[in-house]
Amino acid sequence: MRIEGLFADTRPLRNDHFRRLWVANIITVIGAQLTVVAVPAQIYSITGSSAYVGLTGVFGLVPLVVFGLWGGALADAFDRRTMLVVTTVGLIVTSAGFWLQAALGLDNVWLLLGLFSVQQAFFAVNQPTRSAVLPRLLPDHLLPAANSLNMTVFMAGGIAGPLVGGALIPVIGFSWLYLADTITLLATLGAVVRLPRLPIEGAITAPGLRAVVDGFRYLRGQPVLMMSFVVDLIAMVFGMPRALFPELADLSFGGPSEGGLAFALLFAAIPAGAVVGGVFSGWVSRVERHGLAVIVCILVWGFAVVGFGVAAMLAPLAPTPLLVVAVLMLALGGAADMASAAFRTAMLQSAATDAVRGRLQGIFIVVVAGGPRVADVTHGAAAAVTGAAVAAAGGGVLVVVGTIVAALAVPGFVRYRVTRSVTA
Repeated sequence: MRIEGLFADTRPLRNDHFRRLWVANIITVIGAQLTVVAVPAQIYSITGSSAYVGLTGVFGLVPLVVFGLWGGALADAFDRRTMLVVTTVGLIVTSAGFWLQAALGLDNVWLLLGLFSVQQAFFAVNQPTRSAVLPRLLPDHLLPAANSLNMTVFMAGGIAGPLVGGALIPVIGFSWLYLADTITLLATLGAVVRLPRLPIEGAITAPGLRAVVDGFRYLRGQPVLMMSFVVDLIAMVFGMPRALFPELADLSFGGPSEGGLAFALLFAAIPAGAVVGGVFSGWVSRVERHGLAVIVCILVWGFAVVGFGVAAMLAPLAPTPLLVVAVLMLALGGAADMASAAFRTAMLQSAATDAVRGRLQGIFIVVVAGGPRVADVTHGAAAAVTGAAVAAAGGGVLVVVGTIVAALAVPGFVRYRVTRSVTA
């Protein structure tokens, strides 16, 4: 195997529009991750409760489901460039709202959660539209590489954001982090404004309930795609322990209640692993058995979460060494999740016609982003009963068991394969 075959495929960057969006994301994602860190940290600072942090799952999930599904229908009805411009402006405005409430020192957890809901509504419309645009910019054989590049940038921001945000929260407070997010979003706005017009190809359906139902009907006839959603829900609902990070950083690993190094490392570990996996993702385009690859990746994720939970349980005995173990376990899980997502996203993008692609991406974003938000609620509630470390380890066990059961129940998914393209 040639050494260059180990590294990410950069051919999609030859497309001017994709390259501008990708470069803008390098800037924007860091700011966005500052907000991802700041919101739960501010809620925990106000309430001192992981259960309240877990409420971000409820306040994020409802608009995500409603506007994710409806947003997919909108993306199949209107020019997608226009949709991206409108939703990006909405994200800028809501980020400015986070900054304002922090600058005024309101310390109102319900206002925070309300702003978070509005932000997630814009996000839920923006993301299906963005994903539906990608196959219009690039040929099918470059979609796995493009998805890997996008996820690598997103996860790289997930490293820088938590490390910078977690370290700076005790020094400069929350408002400056929210302001940075607001400013960096302007880079993405500039990139989407420069996209060409992207009208829908094929029959256009009015963006109502019937259009959403038609999207589900189309998906029902795609059992492999349906199963890819199921196993991802198993992985995220049971195995995403992020709502527990503030409490574990504070009580298990000895960090301060507001931010700190342990807090930053826990939040950065999963994206760090995903970035390493993305950099060395050349193997992804050589895999033909996509279904089996997804199952293996999710099993690795589940075992990694179990290891993280066990390290957190034992942390009071040796906080610093076991923090290193916990971070490494999360990083391993992040690498596995990146590969799983690359396979699942490419399968969906290449399977749908342009006229229904937005709706399927809407369903996809509900599953992919909704699963972790459900996990926020369930992990927060479980931690209140069993403790945060036990809740994390138990979730990993459920991922392993659930994935094995799903694979046995639908062997056709495990056998699913594609023929690798030989296009250069």
